[in-house]
Amino acid sequence: MIPARYSASRFPGKLMQDLGGKTVILRTYEATVATHLFDDVFVVTDNTIIYDEIVNNGGKAIMSKKEHDCGSDRIAEAVEFMDVDVVINVQGDEPFTDKESLAKLIEVFKDDHDKSIDLASLMVHINNLDEINNPNTVKVIVDQSNFALYFSRSPIPYPREEDAGVTYYKHKGVYAFRKEAILDFYKLPMLPLEASEKIECIRYLEYGKRIKMIETNVQGVEIDTPEDLERAKKLWK
Repeated sequence: MIPARYSASRFPGKLMQDLGGKTVILRTYEATVATHLFDDVFVVTDNTIIYDEIVNNGGKAIMSKKEHDCGSDRIAEAVEFMDVDVVINVQGDEPFTDKESLAKLIEVFKDDHDKSIDLASLMVHINNLDEINNPNTVKVIVDQSNFALYFSRSPIPYPREEDAGVTYYKHKGVYAFRKEAILDFYKLPMLPLEASEKIECIRYLEYGKRIKMIETNVQGVEIDTPEDLERAKKLWK
């Protein structure tokens, strides 16, 4: 599932911007389909422009019936009555989605025979101080088994001892959910930590869900700003 909202706060209409002759959302959809990892791929949107863009180019799209505050809610509504076990959420602004990282997420659930993992997500090692301190970069800290402890827009952990040997990780907003986990998310109200940070995966932690983090070396480009789009255009060439 690729949640796709037209009116993004930082860069409205970003998904319909041109990237090498095709829109960002179409590039993302085609990259996801091209992995050949999924039984089906849908764009889930609240906007007819995005819906028509996918359908008119031979893709599959679903129109949301309700207004939603986040992508997880949008996906939950779409899959509620589908016969599926695991749902992968690929962000609509990541046209460089790669097969290797998505395959790692899927393997988490193949190996989880006792179904102790509610969802899995990706993280990337970062060492650039500007990125570590950038509130648009969501950081994650994990335990010894790589289960998420917390997500934040602030640098976590705080570098009180700069030579402590801490590794910083950026959270990439690609998720794999058990269907029941995302439906629980949909029905549970937002709590203060999520409301403060504006990071939806915190809701899972606040309600006791277990998030397995998988490290990937693929940075890609998440298109959150016009500057990101220019970087993506250069990389596409």
